Amino acid sequence: MSDRIADMYRRWLGELWQGDLPVIEELCAPGLLSHWAGEEVQGRDAAAARIARTFTLFDDVSTELIAGPVVDGGTVAAHWSFFGAYRGGLPGTTAAPGTKVAFTGTDILRAEDGRFVEYWVVSDVLGMMTRLGAAFA
Repeated sequence: MSDRIADMYRRWLGELWQGDLPVIEELCAPGLLSHWAGEEVQGRDAAAARIARTFTLFDDVSTELIAGPVVDGGTVAAHWSFFGAYRGGLPGTTAAPGTKVAFTGTDILRAEDGRFVEYWVVSDVLGMMTRLGAAFA
């Protein structure tokens, strides 16, 4: 079971977060509950839409697995890097389109019956926004 969950995570990072959005139907239950900083997203389709937003903001997206996946029962954790070229469009940023951005994060996903049912992410959004020229009071 742990090998299957680790493989699911590799597909999560290596396919879904590379823009293959339909793969979410294979990996996640319809009722997936996602926890982003300050935001809960209910449902697989809503999570796919949230992930799709990444590709409206960034070109040349790639991800790299840094540590993990580590599986314990039905839970998997991993640390990753994100790389992309900013397209523009984030309010409060001054970076020009084409600005290269890299940041890291950690995912935790819980699986039941062969699909992910819950997702937590902690990422360096502050660092990303700083690289994009956002000013903070």
